[in-house]
Amino acid sequence: MAESLNFIEQIVEEDIASGKHNGHVHTRFPPEPNGFLHIGHTKAICINFETAEKYGGITNLRFDDTNPETEETMYVDAIQRDIKWLGFDWENRLYFASDYFGQLYEFALQLIKDGYAYVDDSTPEEIAEMKGTPTQPGVDSPYRKRSVEENLKLFQEMKAGVFPDGSKVLRAKIDMSSPNMLMRDPVMYRIKHAGHHRTGDAWCIYPMYDFAHGQSDAIEHITHSLCSLEFIHHRPLYNWFIDKLGIYPSRQIEFARMNVEYMITSKRKLLKLVEEGLVSGWDDARMPTLAGMRRKGYPPKALRVFCDKAGVAKRENLIEMELLESCVRDELNRISNRVHVVIDPLKVIITNYPEGKTEEIEAINNPEDDNSKTRMIPFSREIYIEKADFMIDPPKKFFRMGPGRDVRLKNGYILHCEDYKMNEASGEIEEVYCTYYENSKSGEDTSGVRAKGTLHYVSIAHAKECELRLLDHLFTDPTPDGHEDRDFLDFYNKDSMVIKKAYMEPALDKAKVGQYFQFMRNAYFTLDPDATPDKKIFNRTVTLKSSWKKK
Repeated sequence: MAESLNFIEQIVEEDIASGKHNGHVHTRFPPEPNGFLHIGHTKAICINFETAEKYGGITNLRFDDTNPETEETMYVDAIQRDIKWLGFDWENRLYFASDYFGQLYEFALQLIKDGYAYVDDSTPEEIAEMKGTPTQPGVDSPYRKRSVEENLKLFQEMKAGVFPDGSKVLRAKIDMSSPNMLMRDPVMYRIKHAGHHRTGDAWCIYPMYDFAHGQSDAIEHITHSLCSLEFIHHRPLYNWFIDKLGIYPSRQIEFARMNVEYMITSKRKLLKLVEEGLVSGWDDARMPTLAGMRRKGYPPKALRVFCDKAGVAKRENLIEMELLESCVRDELNRISNRVHVVIDPLKVIITNYPEGKTEEIEAINNPEDDNSKTRMIPFSREIYIEKADFMIDPPKKFFRMGPGRDVRLKNGYILHCEDYKMNEASGEIEEVYCTYYENSKSGEDTSGVRAKGTLHYVSIAHAKECELRLLDHLFTDPTPDGHEDRDFLDFYNKDSMVIKKAYMEPALDKAKVGQYFQFMRNAYFTLDPDATPDKKIFNRTVTLKSSWKKK
């Protein structure tokens, strides 16, 4: 059966077959370093790197750093870290639009000399008014007829720092009646007396993103400029610049963005969450950033599988959160160690087990892994189980602990429940009394006793306290920024993180950041970077069961 190609791959294969670019495929991922990467960027990263790899090509990492007021080296470092975490490598092809400031300036001079650009003294408000509306054409700027000589002189003086911020801009001379608003003499350069994270104070004029982006692709000889759908209206402008400058004709191809339920992908809105203290930072485990999802415990492979399953589309769509969590769950099931952690403890006393005795019970770390190692779990007379695992008068299909019932401990013995102690004032069960079948140890069972249910537990004498951060969606609405009459913060979920104390088996005292665990019969967790040797903190990654089903 022939491989099914997405529309981008179809275009690439047509170009290769026709001999275009000598069959070479060269893509790039061009983030702006003004925030952390988020779930939407994951799709763009995968498409660019995986498309090039599939056809024996290469991918550049280029930072489109044209706005010194919002960009920081911190973001540059975080973006590189996230891409490497996903498993992609740009090798020695790390570039910055700021590398091309000199060349872009020369491009601007060329356009001025050819009569395709002019210096405008109008204010931003006046320029916006001149542009008209989608249904009404714009009007020419009073400065549009300046001579080439005057425009060259003024633009060079702009570069020399003669004029204050906002006093002048350089605009392309295209068509003020174009149905595409972006073609109505767009601004190419503005004055900003601001230090740049790489060039310092070398420049006080900076190219607009729309002027730098396409030309940077051309400078790098990018064959296929793959970007999200919101840039489709920018393509005619990029092509206009390329045509007038006579430079390398990169081909832009747009695909639908990654929109996922309960997540937002506006860096401006994500920054607002950070600045207002609604999250602890860009890497808060509830954030839809790659750093946040890594902290939450999402494995990088799961995100790549998710992007593959979501597909490459031409139209915007909203992807169900259940699909993302299903991909995460499938991968965690494969790689996570199964461990014993009790969140809501109930004390059980095994009355016929010798007081003071402790034994070590062997347990396999991950039954899904044929090469998995084992560890030893301590067992003693007094243990904790989950409160929900005991009922005084259980229904017929409750296969856990109740008076007169047998139940097996995971990696341990079968217990027979004899009695319990209740706090008369509160009605809470305080203790449960059991006996154990001495010959019923897992792997060595010769007791002949059958127990339908299996419970996890921790030995009270050996249990360690830990903190669990039970994470939920950051927003209560699946499309928090999709309401014209409501602010996205109206849907902020104040219960998106609930902190609980729990008791863990001692092996987890050696847990490290980046390890994945299944807290048996509960959920998947990972150690949070806030943890210390004396205080283990775990983030809940995803629950054990999914409501997502293939259609």
